[in-house]
Amino acid sequence: MTTLPMPSRAERSGVALLALRGIGRLPLRASRAFGALLGWIAYAASPGYRRKIRSNLRRAGLDAPRLRWRAAGEAGRTIGELPWVWTRPLAQVAARVECAAADLAVLDDAERAGRGVLFVTPHLGAFDVAARWYATRAPITVLFKPPRKPWLRPLVAFARDREAMRAVPPTLGGLRTLLRALRARQAVGLLPDQVPSEGEGRWAPFFGEPAYTMTLPERLVQQTGASVVVAVCERVARPPGWRLRVEPMREAPSAETLNARLQQTILRSPEQYLWGYNRYRRPPGAPRREEAGASGSGSRGAR
Repeated sequence: MTTLPMPSRAERSGVALLALRGIGRLPLRASRAFGALLGWIAYAASPGYRRKIRSNLRRAGLDAPRLRWRAAGEAGRTIGELPWVWTRPLAQVAARVECAAADLAVLDDAERAGRGVLFVTPHLGAFDVAARWYATRAPITVLFKPPRKPWLRPLVAFARDREAMRAVPPTLGGLRTLLRALRARQAVGLLPDQVPSEGEGRWAPFFGEPAYTMTLPERLVQQTGASVVVAVCERVARPPGWRLRVEPMREAPSAETLNARLQQTILRSPEQYLWGYNRYRRPPGAPRREEAGASGSGSRGAR
């Protein structure tokens, strides 16, 4: 029997990129519908996924059968629309974003302050779209975690390094790039409800339970005085696109105040939050939750 050779990393990356481009040709409405279907199938087929959604909704006091299914469908739509978002020119994506005059005024004020703008965007709605929209206005550098599988990294690099948008990993070099961007009066973007690595966060309440929370936003503001804004791209159905909401965050973005602000933002459209994300996990090496009071902030900072 002849054994077929395993495809190389480059071959797998090439196939994945071709598939992404092919799926990205679908209309946005169709991509979302297909994603929602996959989300509901995943919820129905995976007991672990159902438990995670129910557990997180229960912590927020929101657990109800209808919201569980809506959250699963919206999570699917988030994934389903990514090929459309990732393969389109930034201007074409931005054309589908509605931003009210009051939200634009928040951005104008943050930019006029002249200290750089720090966008904090939770895992709600189309969090990839907010940075793309802003990149049609001014340069922005976003922080992201590279995929664990090496053959997926070229795919993500293609999706996230676009024109005036640059993506950097959470390494010392990446953090220095964020600092340089802010000191050059540019914008940077973070997903503040992403679980950080050991030494880069501390335990802080999130819907009443300790969650290991990144301290990077606070450190960046301490070192640059950057203006902080909370930005969310909510998914809208007709016409298919997004509504960008931007609010200033005038208090220091500590782990505690950041989580409190994110809670308020999530509760406005809870069905679009990724409740299936394992927000309360403890990273390897991080202090235990009961040691939260003594853990302090992370040992690794942006220098």
